[in-house]
Amino acid sequence: MKNILLIYGTQTGRTLRLAQAAADGITEFSGDVHLTLKHGLEAGVDDLLQCDGLLIGTPENFGYMSGAVKDFLDRTYNACRDRRIGLPYALFISAGNDGSGAVRAIERIATGYGWNPIADATIVVGEPLEADLARVRELGQTLAAGLSCGVY
Repeated sequence: MKNILLIYGTQTGRTLRLAQAAADGITEFSGDVHLTLKHGLEAGVDDLLQCDGLLIGTPENFGYMSGAVKDFLDRTYNACRDRRIGLPYALFISAGNDGSGAVRAIERIATGYGWNPIADATIVVGEPLEADLARVRELGQTLAAGLSCGVY
């Protein structure tokens, strides 16, 4: 059984809605993949060390990631950076602007960890529509399917 850690930050609930859509996609592979869904402030080193894939969801706050996601990355970096090289990860952003600042910051940190992106970041601007939820659900499915089949 492979493990996916899905961490998120949210204030308005938009990113949580996206996280739930991603979780729905992941749980379609529940026979092969276990999902741990946690707010960034609740997740820690053990969660990261035990996962085989990581999905990060964050709102765009002042052109940056949420404090909860940054806190998770700060708290886990020193303990995990040399132990999670090659970890497949994906990212989704709930943006009020264009989301590019949050994507850039997380991708830079992910490079420091040595993680491998499985897809371009999914950016949802404004209130998530059904099509946006479907795109994020597909992102979750892609990570889960790749782990299930041994692609990642």
